Amino acid sequence: MRISYNWLKQFIKTDLKSEEIATILTDLGLEVEGVDQYESLKGGLQGVVIGHVLTCEKHPDADKLKITTVDLGDGNAPVQIVCGAPNVAVGQKVPVATIGTKLFDKEGNAFEIKKGKIRGQESHGMICAEDELGLGDDHNGIMILDEALKPGTPASKVFEIETDEVFEIGLTPNRADAMSHMGVARDLRAGLLQKGTSSELITPSVSKFKVEKRTLKIDVKVDNEKLAPRYCGVTISGVTVKPSPNWLQNRLKAIGLTPKNNIVDVTNYVLHELGQPLHAFDAAQIKGNKVVVKTVAAGTKFKTLDDVERTLHEDDLMICDESGPLCIAGVFGGKTSGVSESTQAVFLESAYFNPVAIRKTAKRHGLSTDASFRFERGIDPTITEYALKRAALLIQEVAGGEITSDIIDIYPKKIEDFSVFLHFEKVNKIIGEEINPETIKKILASLDIKVNSISNASLGLIIPSYRVDVTREIDVIEEILRVYGYNNIKIPSKLNATISNTLRTEETNLQNIISDQLCALGFNEMMANSLTSPEYVKLSEKLKEEFNVIMLNPLSSDLSAMRQSLLFSALEAISYNVNRKRNDLKFFEFGKTYHKLPGAYDEEKHLTLSITGNRNQENWSRPVEKSDFFLMKSYVLNVLSRLGLDKKVTALPFENDIFSEGLALAVGKEILVEFGTVKKTILKHFDIKQEVLFADFYWGKIQKYVTSKIKFTDIPKYPEVRRDFALLIDESVTFEQIYTLAKQTEKGVLKAVNLFDVYVGTNLPEGKKSYAVSFILQDDSKTLTDVQIDKIMNKLLNNFETQLGASLR
Repeated sequence: MRISYNWLKQFIKTDLKSEEIATILTDLGLEVEGVDQYESLKGGLQGVVIGHVLTCEKHPDADKLKITTVDLGDGNAPVQIVCGAPNVAVGQKVPVATIGTKLFDKEGNAFEIKKGKIRGQESHGMICAEDELGLGDDHNGIMILDEALKPGTPASKVFEIETDEVFEIGLTPNRADAMSHMGVARDLRAGLLQKGTSSELITPSVSKFKVEKRTLKIDVKVDNEKLAPRYCGVTISGVTVKPSPNWLQNRLKAIGLTPKNNIVDVTNYVLHELGQPLHAFDAAQIKGNKVVVKTVAAGTKFKTLDDVERTLHEDDLMICDESGPLCIAGVFGGKTSGVSESTQAVFLESAYFNPVAIRKTAKRHGLSTDASFRFERGIDPTITEYALKRAALLIQEVAGGEITSDIIDIYPKKIEDFSVFLHFEKVNKIIGEEINPETIKKILASLDIKVNSISNASLGLIIPSYRVDVTREIDVIEEILRVYGYNNIKIPSKLNATISNTLRTEETNLQNIISDQLCALGFNEMMANSLTSPEYVKLSEKLKEEFNVIMLNPLSSDLSAMRQSLLFSALEAISYNVNRKRNDLKFFEFGKTYHKLPGAYDEEKHLTLSITGNRNQENWSRPVEKSDFFLMKSYVLNVLSRLGLDKKVTALPFENDIFSEGLALAVGKEILVEFGTVKKTILKHFDIKQEVLFADFYWGKIQKYVTSKIKFTDIPKYPEVRRDFALLIDESVTFEQIYTLAKQTEKGVLKAVNLFDVYVGTNLPEGKKSYAVSFILQDDSKTLTDVQIDKIMNKLLNNFETQLGASLR
């Protein structure tokens, strides 16, 4: 939000520098993000003064040049200036750009006036034409000014060049009351008072408002009082639509608005002055001289000012006449009912509309205007009529005309102020410092909060209705604190803290444990938006379009649905990084998926891992290895091991159309994690050309199996024994089968089974392969003998031969 300092000083008289005002406003919570300089004319005509031409003679060496002497009013001798304008003459008052002055061309490029010689004659400045100063396009001759002007007068004063400082305020959404110059001035008054400077808030007077005639009455009917609690209107006839005067244009330009015409500019001016949106209708376009505030049938077509035909919703509040809609209330005007150059009479509207209804309408149609921005946050319902009078008087000032109707004010149910009780003890407890009750009362009074009742322990307060964000005691305390000054609260020398005893299985603890582990493994945590494109579900048959949770008021079509899978968020992040030459990536994310199931909504917590690229950096001493399925499997097992679940899970075959190859790990039949290589068809959608591995942990299910009990065993006292088999097996036999059969055969002393070599090639029968498998045997109570070891190994070999068709090589 942009606030003009010159405009602000119309509400509150102050001589403080803009830097000091910026500090006060920031301390009050209206954070000033920057202060920009504004000039109605670039350069501000700095260095240009009024000169008096004393002599004017023909240049001896140029027919079209003249040598003049000009009094610059600086007390020094007149200066000689060579001028090529045909209309320069003795006695004229002219604008002179003195030595060192910077002027700007139409493109904004600066050129400096320097002392020079023209055809052998010295020239100490330049007598300027209109276009040379940027005041117009005329270059037929120099500007000839009023003879009454005194030499030396700055041209900036003569041409009313305005310079201003503009505060860029990062306004928080709750501060609807500060969305105007008057609102900021109110806060500034409170801040100055807290610093010991008493300042009066000067509001524009509307005492001159009067009805000259009653010749143009527009009847108003409000059909939906809930959506339009207050509606005011008045007619002004005999207006002349034309460009606004300079002062009005400068005010709007300073805050970044482009002037349109005097009527529209006034409505924008009052909007930013008082915070009350207004709308001016061409009275001749209102059929039947009657305005109806109502909703219309769904599907009704309406063309707005931007020449777009919109389809109206049944809940959109509209300003209508006998023939149909004229304007989307509080949001955007209609194409045919607005003010044009031919307008001679206007119907001026000032209203208070329901904030929720305006917000929904604006989002529904993808419109965001200065008016809707304020309406949807809640404006002051008490200034509706005052702002109407203010705008009507300004229109008369800049466009002429007469007030030709009484003010219509439909306000059936007054919006009441809020009542809040404030306890001094609660104030001191929250702030952490005791504040004198008299100081509290003084601060509240500076914020227009009235004290209704007083006791030794509390205050009964009346909060003005325009403070829609102050409805509770804690809100009042926040107001007291921001005016009192956060910086004025002393930092305590003692720090109190509470150490809580939490179980290891508490969700946040588990999350932190696994996060630390993954970071140690080289992963980076990512946090993606839960809103995503509804089109992503089409990439997998497992995801159903009817399960999408669609937003009612989406920010955009690409962020209109809650995600059903974390995969696509990860692929977006990978694509973003790969396109910026970061190809070796490891990401993890804790997040939720959302599904709209028949009769209910489902929300489930997940942990996902994503890896792509090389597993190690390029190095002369070791070859580069690509990240692969088995690397991902190791990371998955590491996570489960850290949670104490690696011994509980078993591998299950599963089908998932997002993986070209994958594996599921489960406890019983309940799958805890799925992982694998993402299909190239899905990667192609995200413009990823390298292999991506993805793992999806069902975090909610995992938590059920994690226990806070820690089991441990003593370090074995007796040695372990290793025996190896070189097994010749069918190509269809997997290591998983060998591992499972071995564990079933010997449950007591068989501690580990490992595949350490695979051979497929020549010298083997067709359809066969060779697995080299190691077996670790250990008894916790005694040393194993050769007889016991041979017995176990024979038993293992016998089962491999009979059940898997294996044989020793």
